[in-house]
Amino acid sequence: MTRRLTAIWRFPIKSHGREELDAVTLAPGRCLPWDRAWAVAHDQSDADGSAGWVPCQNFSRGSKAPMLAAIRAALDEAAGTVTLSYPGRDDLTLNPDTEGDRLIAWSQGMIPDNRARSARVIRSAGQGFTDSEFPSVTLCNLSSHRAVEQRLGRPLSIHRWRGNLWFDHGAPWEEFDWIGREIRIGEAVLVPRERTDRCLATHNNPDTGRRDLDVLGALGSWDHQDFSVRAEVVRGGRIAVGDTVGTL
Repeated sequence: MTRRLTAIWRFPIKSHGREELDAVTLAPGRCLPWDRAWAVAHDQSDADGSAGWVPCQNFSRGSKAPMLAAIRAALDEAAGTVTLSYPGRDDLTLNPDTEGDRLIAWSQGMIPDNRARSARVIRSAGQGFTDSEFPSVTLCNLSSHRAVEQRLGRPLSIHRWRGNLWFDHGAPWEEFDWIGREIRIGEAVLVPRERTDRCLATHNNPDTGRRDLDVLGALGSWDHQDFSVRAEVVRGGRIAVGDTVGTL
């Protein structure tokens, strides 16, 4: 059966919400448009956006604050605003460039007391704040996801992986064999550069914001703790849900 693109997700503010798209245009050497364009630096970090990309250790994120996993986001590209939603809280619409203090106030209580406090929202001067030093797009295999579900013995939300592009009808873990190969999706071509190493953020339930499953332990049964691959866009173009996904 032909592999198909089943979902496109972006995360406008790193670790603070996810948004589904039907289609997007990729550009060579760039992240998914508006993906991790902003991040929330904590009070132990000097990151201010002027240096471009910096590692995830500078930010408030799900591996340290499970509640963040339950945030949803909607970006209005024309207005430059992001609307954040969380169970039991009023929605927040803000311009992250000028109203970061409103997000810090809205997210009070989501950061555990023993973790660095959220301090400011910053925007990258270059690539998005993905977890790789190069501008990456994560490519995720639903067959691999189902293998993890089977190992855990229960359904698992795909949002635990915080991935960009999802495809189906492939073999479990075949994406690991794609490192260095060209992968065509719609009009675009991507080259996976590395496997995506995983952290405690995968233990977070994206509906409740609580840790409830040992996903890293399940991955460890395959002698690794990786899921998905980080890919570089080498040929730009439009991609859409339903497009074929294949090796060249």
